[in-house]
Amino acid sequence: MSTETVTIEKLGAQGDGIAGSAGGPVYVPFSLPGETVAIARVKNQGTIMSIATASPDRQEPACRHFGPDGINGTCGGCTLQHLADGPYRAFKRQLVVDALKSKGLTPEVGEIVPARPGERRRVVFAARKTEKDMLIGFNQAESHHIVAIEECPISSAGIIARLPAIKAIAASLATNAEPFRVAVLETLSGLDLAIDEIKKLSDPQRRKAIETVLGLRGIARVTLNGEILVEPAKPIIDFGGVEVSPPAGGFAQATKPAEEAMVELVLAHVGKAKRIADLFAGAGTFSLRLARISRVHAVEAEAAALAALDQAARKTQGLKPVSVEKRDLFRRPVMTQEFKPYDAVVFDPPRAGAEFQCRELARSAVKKIAAVSCNPLTLARDLAILVEGGYRITGVTPIDQFLWTSHVEVVATLEK
Repeated sequence: MSTETVTIEKLGAQGDGIAGSAGGPVYVPFSLPGETVAIARVKNQGTIMSIATASPDRQEPACRHFGPDGINGTCGGCTLQHLADGPYRAFKRQLVVDALKSKGLTPEVGEIVPARPGERRRVVFAARKTEKDMLIGFNQAESHHIVAIEECPISSAGIIARLPAIKAIAASLATNAEPFRVAVLETLSGLDLAIDEIKKLSDPQRRKAIETVLGLRGIARVTLNGEILVEPAKPIIDFGGVEVSPPAGGFAQATKPAEEAMVELVLAHVGKAKRIADLFAGAGTFSLRLARISRVHAVEAEAAALAALDQAARKTQGLKPVSVEKRDLFRRPVMTQEFKPYDAVVFDPPRAGAEFQCRELARSAVKKIAAVSCNPLTLARDLAILVEGGYRITGVTPIDQFLWTSHVEVVATLEK
């Protein structure tokens, strides 16, 4: 390890400051462009020791767990609390611009739809039982050390208010000092906890855990390694007036405002399409809203999510017909000829994107496509495939769903 003073030139894609040196770039977390900082350096990683010249864009962090001075933050949940709102939003928009440019695409990129504190309804905590306490929090960056939290400005008030309950449930399930995951989703009927990485419980411990949950208020369901442990109330989330009971540990958009922004853009684009294919449909985030205006064919690989979508569609009046298909679109994409009945296609794949699916879609005659992505780099690759196939990008809108991180959602619309 060596100590040296460097000047930060720019922010990297992960939100770290980057300084130039004779040995190549040095990555310095919690630094900002224009700052002169003294760092302890190990290879190409730097840790701030002190700031000689601070950026005018530096601000006080919103959370005590980020770090008292906005440098070398302890909690690994956020990386950019120290950056002022305007530059922060510009940084995230630029991530999308740069990703598209890397594939030769230069469409107009709209202003980012902002995220605000207290909006996160889905949070994944790290947990571990010690001799003295039950730790619930986030892993420190590049570490297995859990920073126990008492507040979290990104999370909903409903989750934070029930931290003691979450802690009590985790403590009742912990069998040893090994760390495990607690995914929490705030639903209309209470918190849905999906707990993973705990070994099999004994019958007495299982009964004790169930009693613990039943003695608490505001808990809808607790699942352990994918199996329901106890379900005092069926978890319910709302997709545009359609109530859905999501599968245990299933995917849901992290914030309701971001979800609504994505849906609004998609609905505006597909317009009066009569038949729509929704690929990677999940539990129906888009399908069930699209069914207000059009016949929808929902394609999804996860059986539990598809069953939740199908059940919700069947029990909701006023929807156009919704058909479902269990299909792994990575192994067996919808083929070009199969798109003939559809006026529009919506796809929202995992971070890996939808490369092979887009190669088939690019050769189709579908008039309108709405592409939703949590990864600008794979989205840019997929859009380039579609553009090469004759599609024209008509809009790109970044959406901030993961506040104070380098993650950004994007909705892109295309026409042929």
